[in-house]
Amino acid sequence: MRKSSIVAAGDRSTRIEQDAQERILANLAAALDRTLPVPLGVQLRGLIEFGIGLGELQPGQRLPSVRELAERAGIAPMTVAGVYRELRRSGLIEAKPGAGTYVSDGHSRDGLRSTAMRKIQRRIDALFNEAEELGLSPTVVASLVNARAARGRSQPRPVHIVIVGHFLDTTQQYADRIREHLGPADSIAVTTLSALQAGEPLPQPCDLCVTFPHRRSDVESLVPPGTPMANLSFIPAEETRAKLAVIDPMARIGIVSIFPEFMALMKPGVLRFTPHVSDVEVRLITEPDLKDFLKTLDVLVYASGAEPILRDFPEGRQAIEFRYDPDPHAVRQVLLPEIERLRSASPAKEEASE
Repeated sequence: MRKSSIVAAGDRSTRIEQDAQERILANLAAALDRTLPVPLGVQLRGLIEFGIGLGELQPGQRLPSVRELAERAGIAPMTVAGVYRELRRSGLIEAKPGAGTYVSDGHSRDGLRSTAMRKIQRRIDALFNEAEELGLSPTVVASLVNARAARGRSQPRPVHIVIVGHFLDTTQQYADRIREHLGPADSIAVTTLSALQAGEPLPQPCDLCVTFPHRRSDVESLVPPGTPMANLSFIPAEETRAKLAVIDPMARIGIVSIFPEFMALMKPGVLRFTPHVSDVEVRLITEPDLKDFLKTLDVLVYASGAEPILRDFPEGRQAIEFRYDPDPHAVRQVLLPEIERLRSASPAKEEASE
């Protein structure tokens, strides 16, 4: 390849990265809503946490610098620095000296996997060397290995999963979606963060604990030490997207959020699927004027878990749950490989204990 072509390719790559940086910077700054009764730092943390949880901020993605984000959003650098510090403590982002701040990319997991592969490769080499010394051909050894692998596949070890969410009903819905991808002997149970914080035990033996990326550190502190953990990201449910898309353009829409840190996220999340609507207001479920606010709405969009407010919403008007489903890409690319890793690792553990 000519040097000029290499330079051109490098320039394109740089432009793509710069465009992605500008898009993230603009989105974060624009989503901060000074009309909400929530501190801007809390909003910013929620935007980044949920952005990671929904896959909008990809692993390895560079985040704006403290100075860039503070200037664009019009907030104090100390506020941005504090948010970044909290996110680093929770393991969601990482600082790379001299390079900037990035969404954590799971290098530790990949490193463990690579180390395991090298270890197995050395054992395979030793096996074939020993077989050669004993006069066995590589074909015979390969047949023995294939037979052992087939026997393992015919009786896969069941994996027991526990999902930790915020609300029992919605977490059960997540589990039902994930169950479609599991083997017949696998089990999946649900609990909530509040139940664990209240001292309740896990609902079943747990080979793998699954939760939101921004709640992982909280859950890790509440489950038995050493419990394998997996993050799962989410996307707005198809039914939710379809209902939002056909709202009357002249309707007055109200959004009710449960968590203050996600108020700033819900409004652009709704407007993404209702670009034809302009009249949208957001309230927190604990606000004292909520009942009066509900009476003024044509359409109510409420966060999962906020169902009790429906008793105060006038009959005959439309209420839409802003529901999320597990991202199928995350299930295939993160959860299922982790399940298979645990499934295949169990024989080695059993043999070591014998």
